[in-house]
Amino acid sequence: MIKLTVQEEAVMQAIWKVGEGHIKAFMQEMDKPGPYTTIASTVKNLEKKGYISGRLFGNVYVYKPLISEQEYMKKFMGNLVKDYFSNSYKDLVSFFVKQEKLSVTELKEIVKMIESGKKK
Repeated sequence: MIKLTVQEEAVMQAIWKVGEGHIKAFMQEMDKPGPYTTIASTVKNLEKKGYISGRLFGNVYVYKPLISEQEYMKKFMGNLVKDYFSNSYKDLVSFFVKQEKLSVTELKEIVKMIESGKKK
């Protein structure tokens, strides 16, 4: 699985929201999509990379994701933790606490989630 560029990730977010659709439908889901030709080019790159498939429906190409958002997040969050936090999720959480991006309340909620997951 090849890492996506920022532009490709933005388009994939729109594709995941729409499900199966055409380029204009994806553009409607994006905050600032940019020119149609740029999005169309990005969609073609996503198809080449194997993230989406396209088929001709009438005179319009329709695309759908071949990988779920969950699968993508799992793969690249794992790489993020491995590459930047020495494969330690503890260090990842510690980083967000130090950056004041995670509150004590949120940490307690995370602990509860972990504890309830262990009971299942």
